[in-house]
Amino acid sequence: MSSMTLFGGKQSALLADVENNLTSTLVGSGNASSNRRLSIKGGVFRELINGKEHRVSEERAMNVVLINAAGISRMYFAGSYVEGETTKPACWSSNTQTPDASVPQDQRQSQRCMDCKQNIKGSGQGEGRACRFQQRIAVLLDGEIEKREVYQLTLPQKSIFGDAENGKMPLQAYGRHLAAHNTNAIGIVTEMRFDTASPTPKLVFKPIRALNDDEIAIALEMRTHEDSIKAVTLNVSQMDGVIPAPKIGGTPDELFEKPAPKAVAIPAPKAEEPIPEPKKVVKKSTAPAVEKADLADLVGDWDD
Repeated sequence: MSSMTLFGGKQSALLADVENNLTSTLVGSGNASSNRRLSIKGGVFRELINGKEHRVSEERAMNVVLINAAGISRMYFAGSYVEGETTKPACWSSNTQTPDASVPQDQRQSQRCMDCKQNIKGSGQGEGRACRFQQRIAVLLDGEIEKREVYQLTLPQKSIFGDAENGKMPLQAYGRHLAAHNTNAIGIVTEMRFDTASPTPKLVFKPIRALNDDEIAIALEMRTHEDSIKAVTLNVSQMDGVIPAPKIGGTPDELFEKPAPKAVAIPAPKAEEPIPEPKKVVKKSTAPAVEKADLADLVGDWDD
């Protein structure tokens, strides 16, 4: 594999002593709140504030800075999905091995995920499994980095697993790509784009440009901010007050200094005042391209 960096062999001095464990988390090397969320329901980007849909962007892509990521988790919903109905999960696991301590005993489907009947192929729709993988990431919006507003996005398993095909990379393949080019995920702008070949909402990822030093300083500041930790610790249902917060995650150092932090019990965060609705409309970033002569050669073939 190439040892060159992705963006022309140069990396900001601010990243020199920063361990590349965010990229490692994207790779998926381990088993492992913000009141702002991004949803990909219906194949469009939806911004939710305090549980309510605020704005919708019908652009196929959105540019963000990945500042934190949880490990892979699992979630099982009993019954059928009903449009517009809020349903809490019956069972969930933040380490993909055992149900979380906060799952009621009478709702636990099994003592171990590997033995669970909901983890059998065909237990869900079609050939799928009823208990699904997901991964929570914390992002800043490109073009609004200076606002320091952290958004939570929960990715479905199709956006996480799989190999790169025709330049389309699910999250783990994207993490491997960055690692192969010695590029720190927190030091670049990442494009999240809907894969229109998928029958259900699926995101694929690619690098767009390197951050400048001012942007990197903000990203590094926000990676261990309370909002970022909450975004990767809490799931969507908890953010909307549907279920009690499971005791998962760890300290900021555990989340970033180890590729596979051990799950530890922490108290649920205290309720916060609702965040005022921002006035600026989310739209596709028009940030200038990186001034690197070979950037076009590196990513030019990835456009749809």
